[in-house]
Amino acid sequence: MVPDGKTLIGFKVNIVFRTDASVQIGTGHVMRCLTLADALRETGANCTFVCRTHKGHLLDLIHQREHKVAALAERQSVITDTKGQSPSHTSWLGTDWASDAADTQQVMGEALVDWLIVDHYALDARWEKAMRPYCKQLMVIDDLADRRHDCDLLLDQNLGRSKDDYNSHISSTTATLIGPRYALLRPEFAALRKISLTRRRRPKLQRLLITLGGIDQNNITEHVLKALCNCNLPIEFQITVVMGAHSPWLSQIQATAQTMPCPTKVMVNVSDMAQLMAGSDLAISATGGTIWELCTLGIPTLSIAIAENQVANAFALTKARATQGINYFSIQQDLIELFAWLRVECNLAEIQQNAVQICDGLGTKRVVSTLME
Repeated sequence: MVPDGKTLIGFKVNIVFRTDASVQIGTGHVMRCLTLADALRETGANCTFVCRTHKGHLLDLIHQREHKVAALAERQSVITDTKGQSPSHTSWLGTDWASDAADTQQVMGEALVDWLIVDHYALDARWEKAMRPYCKQLMVIDDLADRRHDCDLLLDQNLGRSKDDYNSHISSTTATLIGPRYALLRPEFAALRKISLTRRRRPKLQRLLITLGGIDQNNITEHVLKALCNCNLPIEFQITVVMGAHSPWLSQIQATAQTMPCPTKVMVNVSDMAQLMAGSDLAISATGGTIWELCTLGIPTLSIAIAENQVANAFALTKARATQGINYFSIQQDLIELFAWLRVECNLAEIQQNAVQICDGLGTKRVVSTLME
């Protein structure tokens, strides 16, 4: 980690990520930036993360992945924007944008970085403009298309999104990478794609994977497990639940797993997610970044939008029949009906065939190629 008051050391290709994880934000933003940073390092780039120490931060994980980390201290007060110009997720930052920009500038130092990459719903064009003197080029990773950006490159990996959604938010000179073709996935998903697809040539329904985010702030996993108790599950059915160590519901889910009518295992901070997915017959997943991993491996998935920013993605996936959607407010009834529907082999096969067309797992390579041109 970078000690307070010290600046970052410049390398031949120096890239800085400004992103956060917390109980409120979740882990997805940091995790996809880590995937990109790992791939950039393979090209010889030096990557540094600038993150606030919110409850549920992932600074230790970033350090374990051997990237530098500059930790920004939590601030006690947030300046309210009385003009109503701030992004809808402003509270996620833990301070006002100007203070955050000043803090970030301090740890970056005076030397220009080659790329500043920001993945944060609470930051917009005002923060980005303030950071322009400290970077040669600036990239934004977004999913919302709800605010102005001052950047050279914008990535939105969601299905159904188009450049037109950003026309009023970016300059005409801003380059864009749009859609799951650019989904930031670790290389093991593309590597296991063929094996996973071969395994499911004869669809079966015995192993269920439940993965509803590293935090699962609203404890949707609990609702899903209780709903499954009332479903007509196949014989020899097995359930694996994946959670993050910072989830406030972890111990409760572990207790619930012991009461399930079929063997149920809870796994924490899984390091071989691609292998686990490839060995599953069905998944119940949030429609965040994990959904692209599941599509790459052709895993039939029942998807739930667990946050407002996932709703459009869930709709587009269901429309493409690449997943079957579960309504947050009717989990019990939806799962009963869907498990009856999935008992028909051709229905399971249809979701699988549509899912694999959505994403090929090579998006990270494409983004790295663009950044390093």
